[in-house]
Amino acid sequence: MVPTVQATQAREGIETTTEQAERAYYVVTEGERTAFFDLARFARTSSGDDDRAAMFEQALAEASKDIRFDVARRDFAAIESSPLAYRRVGLVAHVFRDAPALDPAWGTAAQGLATAADERFVRHWWELPGDRIGEGRDWMPFAKGGEFSRFYADVYLVVLWRDDGEAIRSFSKSYIRNEQKYFLPGLTWPLRTQRGFSVRVMPPGCIFGHKGPAVLPAREGDSNFLLGVASSMAAEYLLRGLTSFGSWQVGVVKRLPVPQPTARQHKSVSDLADALNRAKAVWDEGNEVSTRFKRPWLLRDELVDPALPLAVRLDRLAEHEAEEQARIQALYADLDDEVFRLYGFSPETRATIEETLGARPPEVLWPQMEGKTAEQKRMEHVYRLLSYLVRAVVNADQDGIVPFLATAGEASVVERVHDELARAFPRLNVGQVEVDIANELKKAVAGYRRVSGIAEWLENVFFDYHCSLYKNRPILWHVASTQGLGASAFGAFVHYHRFDADRMAKLRARYVRDALDTFRREAALAEQAGRPDERRDWQAKAEELADLDQHLQWVQEGRHEGPEGGERDFRILTPWKPEPARPSGWNPDIDDGVKVDIAPLQKAAVLRRVKVV
Repeated sequence: MVPTVQATQAREGIETTTEQAERAYYVVTEGERTAFFDLARFARTSSGDDDRAAMFEQALAEASKDIRFDVARRDFAAIESSPLAYRRVGLVAHVFRDAPALDPAWGTAAQGLATAADERFVRHWWELPGDRIGEGRDWMPFAKGGEFSRFYADVYLVVLWRDDGEAIRSFSKSYIRNEQKYFLPGLTWPLRTQRGFSVRVMPPGCIFGHKGPAVLPAREGDSNFLLGVASSMAAEYLLRGLTSFGSWQVGVVKRLPVPQPTARQHKSVSDLADALNRAKAVWDEGNEVSTRFKRPWLLRDELVDPALPLAVRLDRLAEHEAEEQARIQALYADLDDEVFRLYGFSPETRATIEETLGARPPEVLWPQMEGKTAEQKRMEHVYRLLSYLVRAVVNADQDGIVPFLATAGEASVVERVHDELARAFPRLNVGQVEVDIANELKKAVAGYRRVSGIAEWLENVFFDYHCSLYKNRPILWHVASTQGLGASAFGAFVHYHRFDADRMAKLRARYVRDALDTFRREAALAEQAGRPDERRDWQAKAEELADLDQHLQWVQEGRHEGPEGGERDFRILTPWKPEPARPSGWNPDIDDGVKVDIAPLQKAAVLRRVKVV
């Protein structure tokens, strides 16, 4: 167009510079506008009439602001591939024209690893001993998307990267993208979530995935600034103009316009984003399944006074959570204010953006309990405390097998939990703490089983809760002689990481055999004493335990009857491995993961389950 303008003016005897011609073209195109009419809502009125034609004529005559929308044509060109959203385009086109895109001006947005066989190559971090994860080891942290969570989310998955990912490279369906950018610090987000765009910090040392892409800042020190901008309401509005709702593709995020801030703006946005990330990360240190876990919230002295009784601690903890919840929501509101100013949006434009986006997910300190009542959170704290004590007991045991009964010369699990409770509350009377816990467990709370005390909780609640908390990848297995509610003749907790062929043999030969001998001896003594009812009770326990031992033998031997993978196939099934490398009998490979290794015990019905999780 510029040469055309110059040629036209020359024919009239007027010399025009390039600058003048460009200015003339700008003025002409600026004046070219397209009118859109929002008439759909007038198609059917309450009277049943179609008023679209009348409202169209009225809008032409009166230029009604809520019906007719005039948008400069060049604004559509400013947002490449944008849907024809005339209201959005007219509001934000200048931002896309004036501000540089995130990639390449601020960094690189990229997709990473797609294993195409997660069941083989991806695990939850707790499925493996800690010394198997990290730089120079077999497994690496894997940012693979996950649930909606702005600013912070734990990287709880790991991916097999032994020998520089040789197994994945040899798998023809896998796709390794942008490998040179692995292990760098940056930001990541879930590729798809209906709740909105949720970018969060990706710590160094991670491999990022296809469904958990990454932004790698070009300059050190820009990470928190980009985190704050990308997490804002303004940024989500801009991104939604480029994509269908719920899909946050890398190509879309690349095009997010990010204005150049002043030094004050950069610091303000960075500090607010960092504060939000830190608040949520610090809270997660009380979450047993987080890689940041230290101690459960009830035992964290920086949150609650260790001299306080349990009930008061629970009250104080609820108050602290509410205060932190209010604080992070205020921080997020301040961040939105700062980013709206950064983009230069007027109050009127901001109001339109807020109305268009509608209600957005609030900042939540404890995402796992979002929407739960105060009573449910209180009970969850009690469950988390007991779960921590059980884990401490089993971790401390020499062979990782802890019986419910005092057998084989070992104390019962209840006795050991009592001792662990005394260590956890050194400034309180442990008997009173047990009473306080029992009082909480007796309360009727939706979603939680009501029990009389710690012993019943261990028997009837722990394993179901543990499976749920550990995303159906439990590492403490409750071997029991019966299913459902009520006391079992025999039960024991076993630690998955140590429950190898030798431990299985030890469970049967020592713990089960000792308990079985005890039951038979007591039955004989009861018969000699002329107590037939007591004899029948002991005999029933012996038969129940003998049946458990038979089922454990099936697993130990890897018995196989009928079709492969059928209900009578008690082998550890690893069809991706060559035949010689597959387990023979109970000889689990920790790399195969909980889902594979626990399956034979589930089929043999030797694990205590009260409900299906």
